[in-house]
Amino acid sequence: MFELKKIVSSFMMPLPALLIIGFLGLFLIMFTSRRGTGCIFTFISLLGIFLLSFQPVATSLLKPTERQYTAFLPVEGSIDYVMVLGSGHTVDDEIPPTSELSRTGLMRLAEGIRILRMYPGAKLILSGYAAGSSVSNARMMANVAVSLGIAKADIILLESAKDTWEESHQAAGFVGNKRLVLVTSASHMQRALNDFHSADLDPIPAPTNYLAVDNINQAWERFTPQSKYLEQSERYWHEQLGRWWQVIRNSLSDEKTAVQPTSV
Repeated sequence: MFELKKIVSSFMMPLPALLIIGFLGLFLIMFTSRRGTGCIFTFISLLGIFLLSFQPVATSLLKPTERQYTAFLPVEGSIDYVMVLGSGHTVDDEIPPTSELSRTGLMRLAEGIRILRMYPGAKLILSGYAAGSSVSNARMMANVAVSLGIAKADIILLESAKDTWEESHQAAGFVGNKRLVLVTSASHMQRALNDFHSADLDPIPAPTNYLAVDNINQAWERFTPQSKYLEQSERYWHEQLGRWWQVIRNSLSDEKTAVQPTSV
């Protein structure tokens, strides 16, 4: 089910979907008599890619999603756990550990370490499965955290969690009523909190990895289509798909997952 969900959602993302529409349009133009319809499909494809790569459009889509929660500020009392949700990674001995993590993963980990250092005695929970590689994402983040000065004894790994639902329900097995700070991308925070609340956890949000900003003064940056703005549009749509799937999944399942956390 997890793999099928990923495959289907990949083709529903803006760039693949618009490219499919564009190729369909070219097919109609080149090999059929329905050239007018083919031109319309091709125009829709190109216009869609242009608009979603255009900063005013992309930022207006993503920014409201990212700004639902403010950046983490120190809170009164102690914090027991700081949990960093997993993201992508690669295994390559020829590059430094910080480059083996995805940009998103590195941003999340950096924020988690920043918060951890505010609260001596807190534990760092790192999650994420191997995704076909030889090392889990949780362990890869742990390697980077240790290289940045975090003690191995302060790190807890959840190495089998494939998505946020599994991460939240696995964490619930040992976090219980203790205070937890949740670190994930700003665009993902609301969906992550929904899953953690469904697992009877009430974490303090610590969003990071903000992508959408308005204070861009250079005209060539603001009004020319760029891949980084297409990324913002895709991030927005990814979260919308995730929320719809969340509703469907929650209506079909009320199951909780328990695992034994591991150490570094």
